[in-house]
Amino acid sequence: METHRLRNILHPDLLRERLASEQRVRTTLSFYRYVRLTEVEALRHALYEEWERLGVLGRIYLAQEGINAQVSVPTANLEAFRANLDGREAFRDVPWKIAVEDDGKSFLKLAIKVRRKIVADGLTDDAFDVTDVGRHLDAATFNRKLEEGALVIDMRNNYECLIGHFEGAYLPKADTFRGAIEEVVEMLRAQPAQGSEQPTCTVAPPDRPSSPTEILLYCTGGIRCEKASAYLKHHGFANVNQLHGGIIDYTRQIKAQGLESKYKGQNFVFDERLAERITDDVVSHCMQCGAPCDRIANCQEASCNILLVQCPECARKYNDCCSPSCREIHQLPPDEQRAWRKGRNTRSSKTKAINDPEGLRRRIREEEEQLARTGTLHPEIIQAQA
Repeated sequence: METHRLRNILHPDLLRERLASEQRVRTTLSFYRYVRLTEVEALRHALYEEWERLGVLGRIYLAQEGINAQVSVPTANLEAFRANLDGREAFRDVPWKIAVEDDGKSFLKLAIKVRRKIVADGLTDDAFDVTDVGRHLDAATFNRKLEEGALVIDMRNNYECLIGHFEGAYLPKADTFRGAIEEVVEMLRAQPAQGSEQPTCTVAPPDRPSSPTEILLYCTGGIRCEKASAYLKHHGFANVNQLHGGIIDYTRQIKAQGLESKYKGQNFVFDERLAERITDDVVSHCMQCGAPCDRIANCQEASCNILLVQCPECARKYNDCCSPSCREIHQLPPDEQRAWRKGRNTRSSKTKAINDPEGLRRRIREEEEQLARTGTLHPEIIQAQA
């Protein structure tokens, strides 16, 4: 097969229609492995051809340092997919993490990309020993150590922890992995006194010892904690642990063993679902009205696309957009939307999520007032139509 054909060229709307009409049951799963790979481009092409025949959809990153994959596989082809992976020494017996909630529509297409790293962490790997990682803990041990007072740290981006996190976790404000890990190092070095307020995405953690003896790291599936634990150990924090398999496998373990979930709320995922529910706890609020809510969504104005927590009522009020300004554009006919967006950068390419809900609510009030006075927030549209 010609390599230029080893990629999707269909429009997302067509892919959604095709997936909606598909009769096959699908299983969403993820896996990663740090392993030395060679001839990565050739491997990428081979995997695309083989996995396309199996009906695999998903997002896979390959690099010389390994593989990071989130995929949706026809359930009837799971054994064949397992055999395909095991047929390569580099991927043999790589552990899978099955999605907690799965509607079969987590991915629209198969995308396999060659990258410099399998996680865009922004770190210089040769500056520290990436193999000197923390101790891997199962769910029961993680729970016990949390109850004993160990310091638990969320290694995800700020917008991921908006809708769910472990009880008492330190939640970095940064929206990148590098920003988060640097913030964590600074926090640990500062060693605030017992009872000091800690920065979080949603709630302040309880009082904790000023000199925690143990550190517990967690992320979605475990891959970011591999780098984070090694980075912390490099900076002198010796007693570092990490949740084996991340939130996804933690959920599987607590269900199988009948344990209490110390993780509350939803788990943010990087696919069409955006989130999967772990517990019924609602730990966040609608960014537009302030009501308790953990429904996360993208602004549907294509040049914005920013993530926000938005309740169903506000979704209806603002037509699935983040603001009256975006709503006005989104309500235009498609051809007028495209003309307005021409030459504009996507807002979410700079900022992934709303990080100032009060500022957003203030902006909404100001825009609604202007809209009532002038009838539009985009006079350039009126001028273009005249």
